[in-house]
Amino acid sequence: MYTINSAGWLNPAAKHPSPNFNDRPVLGDISLLVIHNISLPAGQFGGRHVHELFTNCLDCNTHPSFDDLQGLKVSSHLFIDRRGGVSQFVSFADRAWHAGVSQFAGRENCNDFSIGIELEGCDDIPYTYAQYRELIALSHTLRRAYPAITPERIVGHNDIAPGRKTDPGAAFDWTYYKNALE
Repeated sequence: MYTINSAGWLNPAAKHPSPNFNDRPVLGDISLLVIHNISLPAGQFGGRHVHELFTNCLDCNTHPSFDDLQGLKVSSHLFIDRRGGVSQFVSFADRAWHAGVSQFAGRENCNDFSIGIELEGCDDIPYTYAQYRELIALSHTLRRAYPAITPERIVGHNDIAPGRKTDPGAAFDWTYYKNALE
């Protein structure tokens, strides 16, 4: 069972505060949940590289594919690893930098009004049961805390940045996930 404290931090998630956030333009405006995927290096799971990226500690010399991450400042509110471990990088009260150039329902800058959840994975490898279990539990908790997040306002990164992003990808079972939210 998850709870959210008055400062916007999830209990009992592991906390890894990121410097990559800023104030939301309107605090009470949280109305979108965005599902992403990430793996560093691409297709490799485990390790600390995602945590290091979100906290600006990634040594971009450790893998050739990290070259284009040099100086990148990104974050997400939550990260769910393959075992179902949940880490939080940014308070829900703050704007994490997960969506980039984006729009939903005619509104741009989805970071302003969304919560971002990163699943450790890639577009074409099935996610684990443990990840779905935690994502479903987290989604219920977030929807209770932020009732404007309706099932129709739970989307993939690909939905808010079409042509630029593809995650969470074809391997994500939207039917299973959305049915579990009913």
